[in-house]
Amino acid sequence: MKHTVVRRLGRTVLAAALAGGMLLTGGAAAAVAESAAAPVPAPERKLGPFGYRGVKLEMSLREARETGKIVRTARSGRCSEWNFRTGPNRRNGPDLFISRRHGVAAIFAAEGTETRRGIEIGSTRRQLERAYPDLERVASGYFIASVPRNPEAHFAFLLSGGEVRQMALVLNRQDCGN
Repeated sequence: MKHTVVRRLGRTVLAAALAGGMLLTGGAAAAVAESAAAPVPAPERKLGPFGYRGVKLEMSLREARETGKIVRTARSGRCSEWNFRTGPNRRNGPDLFISRRHGVAAIFAAEGTETRRGIEIGSTRRQLERAYPDLERVASGYFIASVPRNPEAHFAFLLSGGEVRQMALVLNRQDCGN
């Protein structure tokens, strides 16, 4: 019986000590354990119809900056160039163009991102034509297609060797590019 009392008393003291330690450290041990178990959310991997990774077309420069997700890379004339603060980032050029007049004007996707119709960098021209039957080639060399559910924007795809090499969600009335 003496051992049983000591064990119960030992468990009670141990539980009280742990609880007291948690109170003194502000529950840091529990917070560390909880954060270690919680998965880090992956960046949004879908482009369109209104934005990408928390940045939306037509957001003002101020609104886009307040997301905390972008960093300026260059400023030129009417538009500035921006990248997402965390990767993945586009390989050749900025992730975003922001117009002084129209706000977020173009959002380019990094590899591994796809449209809601399954088009991604590396998709073939045939896949692109099937996904976007209204696809048309414009003077700049890009192929453009309407964006389902967003008549204010279009997708722009640059092909090389029969495959998509760049893709962007672009505001129809933008003043940053072709």
